[in-house]
Amino acid sequence: MRALVFVLLLILPGIAVAADRVALVIGMSDYRTVVDLDNTLNDARDIGDTLTRIGFEVTTVLDAGGAEFRDALDAFAFRAETADLALVYFAGHGVEVQGENYLIPVDADVQSNRDIQRQSVSLDMLLAAVDGARKMRIVILDSCRDNPFGDVLDLAALRETEARAEAVRSLGGGGAGLAPPSPDRGTLVAFAAKDGEKALDGSGDNSPFAIALMDALPQQGLEISLMFRKVRDRVLEMTGNRQEPHTYGSLSGTPFYLAGPANGVARIAAEDPRVAWSAIEPDQQERLASLASQGDTRSMLGLAYIHLNTADPRHDPAEARELLERASAAGSAEAQFELARMFEQGVGTERDIDRALALYRAAAEQGFPDALNDLGFLHYQGEHGLARDVPRALELFQKAADARHPEAMFNVAALIDDGVIEGRGPEDAARYLYRALRSGHSEVYEILRERPEMFKLETRKALQRELRRYALYDGAIDGDFGPGTQRGLSRAYGETAG
Repeated sequence: MRALVFVLLLILPGIAVAADRVALVIGMSDYRTVVDLDNTLNDARDIGDTLTRIGFEVTTVLDAGGAEFRDALDAFAFRAETADLALVYFAGHGVEVQGENYLIPVDADVQSNRDIQRQSVSLDMLLAAVDGARKMRIVILDSCRDNPFGDVLDLAALRETEARAEAVRSLGGGGAGLAPPSPDRGTLVAFAAKDGEKALDGSGDNSPFAIALMDALPQQGLEISLMFRKVRDRVLEMTGNRQEPHTYGSLSGTPFYLAGPANGVARIAAEDPRVAWSAIEPDQQERLASLASQGDTRSMLGLAYIHLNTADPRHDPAEARELLERASAAGSAEAQFELARMFEQGVGTERDIDRALALYRAAAEQGFPDALNDLGFLHYQGEHGLARDVPRALELFQKAADARHPEAMFNVAALIDDGVIEGRGPEDAARYLYRALRSGHSEVYEILRERPEMFKLETRKALQRELRRYALYDGAIDGDFGPGTQRGLSRAYGETAG
């Protein structure tokens, strides 16, 4: 059996990948059966123009019915899989029903809460549309501007409840606001007004939230979490504290600069978070320090990465360790993982394998993909005093693969191909290889292009079928990775022509 190929491979630079950032911008104004909104189309067009100027590939959809809305999300979801960052912006009516958020298309004819659920698009569908992006996922709702249905819907819901003897939460009574979402790690959801509050449409051409967002988006060197804090402060100022935007989600410790770092390099983030965080402006570092002192674990991580950068004058492993200890104690899985690496390698502290393993396990218990994959490798190899435990390794690899960890997906495919994982066959291996390829991991791409024979013939055929399934390949299913299959692999990976 061949050894597993990956432990902690870094994504290699230098391969031209299709547009790093893609956005779907949606504006709804001309509603058929509920009150129109004055500024939503202006907001959508202007936000779309702003995103285009900072390098996004933008698709704009205006006054869409339900079917067109869903079709746009489906097309965008496939496109997002080869983007580093996928963003959806929605301006229009949004309401909450039984704890779930729904965005209203212009052709909705709503008489009850059930009509909303049937005819509208849920926030979960927007989250699914960005879910495949490789590094960062953002959903922005400039919505909940007012309950468009009012007491009429309340009466309809009440009649339906009486007729069906079912408890249905009403939207009537002039309520406003959306329910707080719980997005997955690496996904940010921004509400124009925090849950339960109403967003203002504005008296000018744009909503207050759109104005603040358009001002902040083009600012180079402004890290995304600090950018949304700046938007919040501006909206509070513009509305006399009547509207407070809010963000939800758990971002990774890697910084993101939507308009590029301050040095003008048009990249979302450097591959190494230590380098990326070192690029922030001094005033932002002060802001991070302030937030860290208030218990913000991502700010602690950012400062720790700066202190771990050996090329930075602020390099201070001991200070990095102290910050990571605080973030770990507060429950940050990424901090636990990074601290484990420090103890494993003896960086900024004495080497302590027992402490490293305990931290790896703590991060893995929280589902942190890197920890799951690395701990799986240690069990598979029997390293650091661990007995070789293949079943435990397979369990960890599987969990990491399900969390879309590229190396874990490749490892699982390789183990299936070798017959180590019972009950799985070539089609399963091919699906994992396809997902690893779509994740943008350059070494997976290079192996499949240059050394496909490391996989058995039936697995190679199954991968060709998987490429054909997504209209990326139309050649023979023969396991020969010739020019046609090579083009299919390139298209699946997202490599630009030429």
